[in-house]
Amino acid sequence: MKTRLSAVTTRLPNNNHLLAALPTADYQRLLPHLEPVALPLGWSIYESGSTISHVYFPTEGIVSLLCVLEDGASAEIAIIGREGVVGIALLMGGGISPTYQAIVQSAGHAWRLPARFLTEEFTLGGELQHLTLRFAQALITQIMQTAVCNRHHKVEQQLCHWLLMSLDRLSSNELHMTQELMANMLGVRREGVTEAAGHLQNAGLIHYHRGQITVLDRPKLEERVCECYAVVKREYDRLLGHSAGW
Repeated sequence: MKTRLSAVTTRLPNNNHLLAALPTADYQRLLPHLEPVALPLGWSIYESGSTISHVYFPTEGIVSLLCVLEDGASAEIAIIGREGVVGIALLMGGGISPTYQAIVQSAGHAWRLPARFLTEEFTLGGELQHLTLRFAQALITQIMQTAVCNRHHKVEQQLCHWLLMSLDRLSSNELHMTQELMANMLGVRREGVTEAAGHLQNAGLIHYHRGQITVLDRPKLEERVCECYAVVKREYDRLLGHSAGW
């Protein structure tokens, strides 16, 4: 599912912070090979074990990296938005997607690049190599911290963490997500998400209605979140600086 967008609705490539951080000459080399695509909600960009033919630089929306077990249980291990690139495993594991799916969690737009152009640019050893390696390290930190959070923190703290991470990658304070999907993302029972979301709504931090979440009080949400959010944010800031776009 790769829908070409009109010039009116397509964001410029440099709305992606990694592309924006490239020197002009590097950016101009990639530009002719970048193609605008839509990121429709629920689209599976990569399946586990699939060949990575393109990488995606989001300019809007969020892509979730999701592990799915044989019994159908699932849990989100990381999210990627306009701060990064989807398909970084291309540079780490021989062009095959690892044991997770990349699924669009929040609809938006991206620019896709054929895999061979990324690998060619990477081997030049310039700024793209530098940025993608730093992004990969930040992503690993996010995955590790998510594992710790899911193991040791309450569902309400996990939900606050997930909401703040998502808001950092969106241009508004609204998210569209059913409680069932949130439960799948967090790897918890739906009843746990219902209870946690209810607590946040009763406290005036969010408003939730028919799959739409509006964050009403971000500062108080940050007061309730566990330390995992700050750990990940600091690492993105340290590794990517202005290109992280926080």
